[in-house]
Amino acid sequence: MSNVYKNAIYSPTTTANTTVYTCNATARAVIQTIQITNQSGTHAVQAYLYKSANSTTIEFAHASLGANDTVNMCKGPIILQEGDAILISTASTVVSGIVSIMEVNRGSLTT
Repeated sequence: MSNVYKNAIYSPTTTANTTVYTCNATARAVIQTIQITNQSGTHAVQAYLYKSANSTTIEFAHASLGANDTVNMCKGPIILQEGDAILISTASTVVSGIVSIMEVNRGSLTT
């Protein structure tokens, strides 16, 4: 097993849910932070977890950001299994962010 540290950038071009990161088939992932910033105005942001095992999407965080505000939407580690994903949604393209991830490559492990 090996650990790989990654960042996934959220820079929306649409107001629909945007998949920021999907855990690959040979890894598990720990999401450490989801840092979101707003450049102007006041905008709502929602973060979702997609569970591949049962095709369910749940909202786990939301925030209202004023101009030049920054928030960490991840209040503790979030564990992703194979095929799980993090999605972010906002009604504005002036909101952006970064998701900090540690992937644990599982290789041939089965649990």
